[in-house]
Amino acid sequence: MPHSHPTNTSLSELHLTGIPGLQHLHHWISIPFCIMYLVALAGNSTFLCMIKADPSLHLPMFLFLSMLAVIDLVMSTSITPKMLGIFWFHSTAISLDACLTQMYFVHAFSVMESGVLVAMAFDRYVAICNPLRYSSILTSPIVAALGLATLLRAVVFMSPLTFQIRRLPLCSLAVMDHSYCEHMAMLKLACRDAAFSNTYSLSVSTYVVSFDSLLIALSYTLILRAVLSLSSPQACKKAFSTSSSHLCIMALFYIPGLLSMYMERYHQQLPHHVRGGDLLADLYLLIPPAFNPLIYGIRMKQIRDGVRRAISQRRRMAGGIGPGLGHRAGTYEDKVSSLEWPKPLLDLGVALSVKSSQWKWQSVPLCRSATEASTDS
Repeated sequence: MPHSHPTNTSLSELHLTGIPGLQHLHHWISIPFCIMYLVALAGNSTFLCMIKADPSLHLPMFLFLSMLAVIDLVMSTSITPKMLGIFWFHSTAISLDACLTQMYFVHAFSVMESGVLVAMAFDRYVAICNPLRYSSILTSPIVAALGLATLLRAVVFMSPLTFQIRRLPLCSLAVMDHSYCEHMAMLKLACRDAAFSNTYSLSVSTYVVSFDSLLIALSYTLILRAVLSLSSPQACKKAFSTSSSHLCIMALFYIPGLLSMYMERYHQQLPHHVRGGDLLADLYLLIPPAFNPLIYGIRMKQIRDGVRRAISQRRRMAGGIGPGLGHRAGTYEDKVSSLEWPKPLLDLGVALSVKSSQWKWQSVPLCRSATEASTDS
């Protein structure tokens, strides 16, 4: 849209209006937004603390989940406090440098989250389709390299766009009809042709979503084929449940984000009743951080067991029971988990069981399908 205002290359302050057309509902909209932000903070922080405290969770799958939790915390924190300030206190002003920083963090960490989702899909593919080589394929250096690759890709893609927008002259009427500094909305403030930046941002976004979605779809197609070949109905059900949960949260991340970008780009060509890109742009940055700990964490048996152990340990400490008495009065699982087993015994699949206050050796069957065992996670 052409601007009739003079160019002001020294513009240092912008204004965010919130969600266009819904300003009268800002106070009501802020309630679920605030709840989702608090859930994201509590859920992801608890998730990170749980993985750090429990050595049994220091596995590739949970390292990827830790990366996802950190990304979600940064991404939601970069927009939600300012968004709530607009909704509650009408604090619309934001400096140009702060706006560019917010824009960079939002979009760079969105690209990083997409890369981590791809890495997690690959992790599930190896765990279910090639479980015997899981530990040799996804070693700690490989996991670190995948995390570094997602970071570098985000920096390489988003840095040029930020520099381009920083060099564009902005008009004196620097008002964005948005809740946060979104790059397509900022390009509309430019007083000269921004076609290259527009094309670059759309191309990068389309490439990231299309390429990553294709890799995820390929991984889960192979997973589905392996799941359908499982002989155990219970293992098949667990694998289906885990995969469907992952796919749902990925759809919540990819679809609203891409739709909001194209709706923002072709806003003028759309009928008025289908213009909802601004609300979609807010939701796709708030819903996944709030739901990821629930989908990826609580539904996993290892996380649930870790939470139970932590709660049980805190109760024993609060009750003044010493470590020795606590283990003696604990459950069988607490006794087994507290022992440091010799590696030869672990390799032979030997476990302890308690019966009539006496210790007995009990062998565990070793013929269980490795593929079915991998689906327990």
